[in-house]
Amino acid sequence: MRQLTMQAWIPPLLLLVSFHGASAMIHSLKYFYTGSTGVPNFPQYVSVGLVDEAQISHCDSKSNRNVPKQDWMSKVTADEPQYWQRQTEICMGHQQVFKANIEILKPRFNQTGGVHINQRMYGCDWDDETGNINGYFQDGYDGEDWISFDLKTETWIAPKQQAVITKHKWDNDKANIAQQKHYLTQICPEWLKKYVDYGRSSLLRKDIPSVSLLQKSPSSPVSCHATGFYPNRAMMFWRKDGEELHENVDHGEILHNHDGSFQMSSDLDVSSVPSEDWEKYECVFQLSGVKDIVTKLDKAVIRTNREKPTDMTVPIIAAVVVLALVLIAVIGFVIYKKKNAKRPPSPINNPEVTEELNPKA
Repeated sequence: MRQLTMQAWIPPLLLLVSFHGASAMIHSLKYFYTGSTGVPNFPQYVSVGLVDEAQISHCDSKSNRNVPKQDWMSKVTADEPQYWQRQTEICMGHQQVFKANIEILKPRFNQTGGVHINQRMYGCDWDDETGNINGYFQDGYDGEDWISFDLKTETWIAPKQQAVITKHKWDNDKANIAQQKHYLTQICPEWLKKYVDYGRSSLLRKDIPSVSLLQKSPSSPVSCHATGFYPNRAMMFWRKDGEELHENVDHGEILHNHDGSFQMSSDLDVSSVPSEDWEKYECVFQLSGVKDIVTKLDKAVIRTNREKPTDMTVPIIAAVVVLALVLIAVIGFVIYKKKNAKRPPSPINNPEVTEELNPKA
């Protein structure tokens, strides 16, 4: 199982990209929990939930409430009237847990005071065409991998020497491993399907983007920029005479917009392209289930700083918004107890993050 640092726990949009016309949809349910110490004016405990990269819930130690972040999440109470009350109780009930975790982890890393962060990301993916399920569960400490669960081998992976003692304990807890597997392969997908059904009108929509050609200066690459599309299963590439280009092309990542849509760009180095050959090049944007959007490389339609200084502010502003959303999205850490059997997607309790990280161990 690939190890991810906490920096890599930003919602992995590129993992959900479909290539060249694929129509299958992979839905995801992710939870991010973060406990911190030594950070002024910041909640010591925060949790957020995401469905298909849209935030569905938020709870922190200042508000002491778990609240919906999408209008359609209010539908959950029709099936589970006590849903938000239970989630709030879980949030409040575990605010002390992360404090204990950090205090136990600090001696393992020969630390005393300072800023420290303990983070967890877990959830599942569901392919609505094949029915395939993939689950993941991973913890980090101070920005680095700490321990993760390998669903295929049903074992724990410890990339740090300080986590080996935890790995051995969790590997020997067969009941907890079975519970972990059941959650990731059964409970999580069941709730994910419910959420997708609740948010069908939003999550299954198709938004067509606006596509523009941008260039900072005559010597800069030409950027093909698409913004406002949904979902994020999209592909953008350059081609010449109908053939896809791989050289002199720089593909950007798919990024969030503030309104829940997405943006992406692909840069073409035109420094060695003769003027008479420009008409041979075109940018192609593909969105699952939508006709390709083809934009010819044409100097007359390129938007530049020289002509309209504000034109380039669109991706800049969007990038700032994306950064803010990402900072919110990756905040979150909570530990659930085994006995909350009816709770909505919560991780099965891992005795150790209260911890089996036990100083006596």
